[in-house]
Amino acid sequence: MHYLKRTWAEINLNNLTANIQNYKKFLGDKTELLCVVKANCYGHCDSAVVPFLEQELGIRWFAVSNICEGIRLRDSGIKGEILVLGYTPPEETQKLAEYNIIQACTEYNYAKQLSKYSNDKKIRLHIALDTGMTRIGLRGQVSDLCDEIERIISLDNLFVEGIFTHFAVADSENSDDIQYTKQQYEKIIAVDDELKSRGINLAQCHFLNSAGGIYHNNERSTLARLGIILYGLMPDPSNPLPFEPAPVMALKSCVAQVKTVEKDISVSYGRTYKTTDKTVLATITCGYADGYPRALSNIGEVIINGQRAKITGRVCMDQFMCDVTHIENVKAGDIVTLIGTDGNETITADDIAKATGTIGYEIVCNISPRVPRVIIKDERETAIFG
Repeated sequence: MHYLKRTWAEINLNNLTANIQNYKKFLGDKTELLCVVKANCYGHCDSAVVPFLEQELGIRWFAVSNICEGIRLRDSGIKGEILVLGYTPPEETQKLAEYNIIQACTEYNYAKQLSKYSNDKKIRLHIALDTGMTRIGLRGQVSDLCDEIERIISLDNLFVEGIFTHFAVADSENSDDIQYTKQQYEKIIAVDDELKSRGINLAQCHFLNSAGGIYHNNERSTLARLGIILYGLMPDPSNPLPFEPAPVMALKSCVAQVKTVEKDISVSYGRTYKTTDKTVLATITCGYADGYPRALSNIGEVIINGQRAKITGRVCMDQFMCDVTHIENVKAGDIVTLIGTDGNETITADDIAKATGTIGYEIVCNISPRVPRVIIKDERETAIFG
């Protein structure tokens, strides 16, 4: 049984499919899906997820954070378009051509370096525009941006295929934020229109992210970059979506030992927890080296036999303890749900994020490579990675 792996993450491809189907209902016919698969598919296992997206769901566009991730996809047989959203050292430029990977271009000087190191090979680019995120991209008035784009286009061995920008607050219901997002997409559309008036017709102009596709859908965006919703998490848990995304990852572990201790017994490092009565403790085979947050010490909960159990003491590198006094017949080998559903109880990555002062993105991304990914399709286990 796969639970003998100690701690594992179950990746449900049926939920992935449902999230895509629900999301696509909000996109216009002119907008194609681009799945963001950086950071090992947000911790969900790119080796399993990306081939499934391409071969079974027909996804043609993928976004990664760096060239190494892009090469990894190519080496695994991915044929679709791959866009690197982050920085590629100019010295690696030839690999972009070799692996047919599109590079995000952030400014003219960077484009010059890419041209310099191209070795007469065509380098495909999408130019980033900073319309309000202040992270990467060209910044300025519409005419100035178009001038700089033209300068980039004029450089040798560069093929500019598109422009893109990223929303800063597309997941917010605040009226000022809604207006801010509107200004962002109006600016990139104005740049695209101005380029067209100059005879420059780019194949791609994209600005929709996960939240943008739901709240700010616009057919002028040729691509919608589906990220966090793809994996069943909320862009902003306080802002409900028009459909309930299905979490793709469940994190499971097991009980290693059950022991009964007396009142006033200290538990775990630092003696931060002391029993107030006779207590049954279960030791769980997961810790912060697996990506389970140490910040859950003394405040987190898990689910055992369909009931919640509170974490007692500090989460250790590989194990932690919880109070199972109220749960009958807990024994070594019992499955523990850290993220997911057991019976009528559910703990989500967003729940853990709220308890630890972060976001769901970080929780799933931080699940360690040493945690095997068990791939589930049609309610059965199909593969194990790791």
